[in-house]
Amino acid sequence: MPLIWIIAIIAALAIVGFFAGRHRAIASVQGDTRALHSLPAYYGYNVALFTAIPALALVIIWAIAQPMVIQRQITPMIAPTVAAENLNESLVMSDVRRLAGGIDTAIAAENLTPADVTTISFDDLRSRVSASGVALGTGVQAGFLEPAQRYRSLQATGAMWLAIVALGAAVGGLAFSLSRTNARLWARNTVERAVIGLLILAASIAILTTVGIVMSLVIETSRFFDQYDWRAFFFGLTWSPNFHGNSQLGILPLLWGTLYISFIALLLAAPVGLMSAIYLSEYASPKIRATAKPLLEILAGIPTIVYGLFALMTVGPLLRDYFAQPLGLGDSSSSVMTAGLVMGIMLIPFVSSLSDDIINAVPQSMRDGSLAIGATQSETIRQVVIPAALPGIVGAILLAASRAVGETMIVVLGAGAAARLDLNPFEAMTTVTVKIVSQLTGDTDFSAPETLVAFALGLTLFVITLGLNVLALFIVRRYREQYE
Repeated sequence: MPLIWIIAIIAALAIVGFFAGRHRAIASVQGDTRALHSLPAYYGYNVALFTAIPALALVIIWAIAQPMVIQRQITPMIAPTVAAENLNESLVMSDVRRLAGGIDTAIAAENLTPADVTTISFDDLRSRVSASGVALGTGVQAGFLEPAQRYRSLQATGAMWLAIVALGAAVGGLAFSLSRTNARLWARNTVERAVIGLLILAASIAILTTVGIVMSLVIETSRFFDQYDWRAFFFGLTWSPNFHGNSQLGILPLLWGTLYISFIALLLAAPVGLMSAIYLSEYASPKIRATAKPLLEILAGIPTIVYGLFALMTVGPLLRDYFAQPLGLGDSSSSVMTAGLVMGIMLIPFVSSLSDDIINAVPQSMRDGSLAIGATQSETIRQVVIPAALPGIVGAILLAASRAVGETMIVVLGAGAAARLDLNPFEAMTTVTVKIVSQLTGDTDFSAPETLVAFALGLTLFVITLGLNVLALFIVRRYREQYE
C-alpha cells in the first residue's frame, strides 16, 4: 500500500474519531453538556489525537529505519562485486536502488510480470527500464539484478507490514480512546498536554536538524583530515584539486576571494541601505514610504540566479569596457568587483529593512527632546537617533555579511572560478561556496580527499557565519538601549 494512502486512511480515522468521541461524550450525559468536565470538542480532539499521533509516529520511525535495515540486508550481496572491481559501495547501492525502481516502473509500463524479469536477458530488461523513463548509469551490471530483486522484495514486505502496523495502531488508538471517553475524563487537560508536546517537538526539529548538519560535517571533515594534513589545508596558498593525486587543497585563496567579494558587497550595501532606512523612517511622507518600501523590498524576492545573470550579462561587460580595460587592470568580465557590486545590490533591502525597523524603535520622545532644545532634524538624526539605534544597525550589517559569505550563484556567474590571491578587484576569483559545489558535482568518489574537502570547506564556512551571527547578537544585546 502506498505511503500516501496509509496517511490518508489514518487522517480519515482521526476525523471519524473526532465525531465519534464528541458524540460519545454527549451521550454519556444524556445531552446535558454542562455535566461534562470539558467542552464536547475536547473529547473529539482527544480521540483524534490518540488515533493519529501513535500511528503517524510509527510511520515516521518506519520510514527512517526501513532503508537502513534493507541496506544491511543487501550489503553482503554486493560485497563480492565491490571487492572484485574495486567499486565504491555507496555508489553500487545507489545503482541497485535505481535498478530496483526501474524494474517496478518497467513492470507497470511494459506490461511485464515479476516472473518475466527473471526470464528475460539483462540487456533486454535494461532497454525496457530505459524505455519506461528511468535513467540507469553505465555502471549498472547484470550482477546487480539479484540484489535489485531482493531490494524490491524487502521493500514490498516492509510496505505491507507498515500498513498493517500503522493502521492497527490507528484502530487500536481509536478503540482505546473511545472506551475511556466519559463525563469524568479530563479531556481538555489531555489535549492541551498533547498540544504542548507537539509544540516542543516542532521546536526541537530545528535544533535536531542543526545538530545533524554539524555532526555530518564534523564526521566527514574528520575523514578528510585523516587523509590530508590540516596544516596544508588551513595555511596552504594553492588550490589545485586533482583526483589522480598530488592535490594542493589550501583554503586561503578561497577565503580571500570570499572575504574580498563580501567586503565590496558591504561597502555598497551598508551605506546605501542605511541611508535608505534613514530617509524612509525620518524624511519620507507616509504616502512615499508606503510606495517606496515595498518597491525596495522587491529586490529581496528576486532569485539569486537572476542577480547572477545580471552580473554576467550587464554589470561585468560594463565594468570591463569602461573601467578594467581603459585602466589596464584586466580583460575579463568576471571579476571580484562584478560579483561584489551585484551582491551589494542584493543586500540593500536586507540592511535597509532591518535598519528601518531599528530606527523606528527609537522613542519619538527622544526626537522631540532634541528638537525642543534647538537641534535641527539632521542634527537629531546624527546625534540622537543613529547613536541610539547603532547596536541594532551594526547587528544588521553583520547579519548581511553572513548572508554575503554564503552566497553562491552570483559568484559563479559574476566572479568566475579562479582560486588566487590577488588585490586587483577586476580579476576573476572564487569563493568557498563555489568550490563546495564544484567538488561535489559530477561522478565523484566520496572516499577521496578531493571530494571530502567539500565538507571541510563547509564546516569552515559554518564556523565563520556562526561567528558573525553570534557577534551580531552579542553587540545587539550588549549595547542596545532599553526604553520605557
